[in-house]
Amino acid sequence: MDTAARPTFRDATDTDVDDLVALIESAYRGDSSRAGWTTEADILHGQRTDPEGVLEVIKSTDSRLLTVEREGRIVACCQLEHRGEHAYFGMFAVSPALQGAGLGKTVIAEAERQARETWGATEMHMTVISVREDLIAWYERRGYRRTGRTTPFPYGDERFGIPQRDDLQFELLVKPLA
Repeated sequence: MDTAARPTFRDATDTDVDDLVALIESAYRGDSSRAGWTTEADILHGQRTDPEGVLEVIKSTDSRLLTVEREGRIVACCQLEHRGEHAYFGMFAVSPALQGAGLGKTVIAEAERQARETWGATEMHMTVISVREDLIAWYERRGYRRTGRTTPFPYGDERFGIPQRDDLQFELLVKPLA
C-alpha cells in the first residue's frame, strides 16, 4: 500500500452521516456497486441503509462506526459493537473503486485489533447473506468460520432492501481473536 495513500482511522461523527450513507450504498446497491465485487444489486434493490440507521450506530454507547479516510476522503467504514465477550462487525463498506487492492483486509484487521484491545473481545461475530458465497469465502480466508446458524432475512422491511429472491437469510460467521 502506497505510504502517501495510507488510510487513517477514526470514529465517525454526526457530520459524516451523508458521506457514510453514500459510501455504503455505492458499495452494495445500484449500478455504482457493480464497479466493485461486493455488490448485492442482483439480489436486493432499494436501500442498504439510511441516515437514521447510520446515526443510530454513531450515537450508540456500545457501538463505534470506524471511518477510514485517504487524503481527507472517506473511503471505507465498519461498525464495531461491544456484545460482552465478543464484538459484532457490520456495516462494512469499501469504495467500489478501491476494492480488490487490499484496503478491506487492512480495515478488518484494524477492526479486530480495536475490538480486542478496547473491549477485550475474544471473538468477532458477523452475519452475511448466505447466498453471498464469494463474500463468505473472502471472510473465510481471513479466519472466519461458518457456524451454520442462520436468522431470517427481514422480508417486508424495506429499510434493508427489496429482495429479488425468496431464499435470503443471514448466516453467523465467527473468528477467535487470539
